[in-house]
Amino acid sequence: MSEQRAQSPAKPSAEPPAEPSQQLVTDVFASACTSRAAFEDVTAKWASLALLALGEGGYRFNALRRRVQGVSEKMLSQTLQALERDGLLTREVLSTIPPRVEYSLTPLGSRVARHLRALADLLEETAPEVEAARRSYERRQG
Repeated sequence: MSEQRAQSPAKPSAEPPAEPSQQLVTDVFASACTSRAAFEDVTAKWASLALLALGEGGYRFNALRRRVQGVSEKMLSQTLQALERDGLLTREVLSTIPPRVEYSLTPLGSRVARHLRALADLLEETAPEVEAARRSYERRQG
């Protein structure tokens, strides 16, 4: 059953109302919501794993790729760009010879990574239950 939110009376404003396309939508279920786009970025497989790894500390690109086993160079690059765009990590070019690039979490990225870590810990702890459920499902499917 859906719960309706009470609408508060409109307050007079010195500024004209924003155009509908310029209003900030903050409902993860709404297709135009900024939080939904960030949610999609964060919950992508490689992004979640990269955030978990960066929660351990800063990484150079190739070290991060080794830590997140199975990710291609192209996918990791695209993932890091999306996370940087969302303000979850920083990309720092170090002026060394040869130049190095290091990725680290922003304060926002650290907050997100802590929540992902809690989820990852839960999933690691319950892996035997998940495996048993999968075996049971396979038996039922024949």
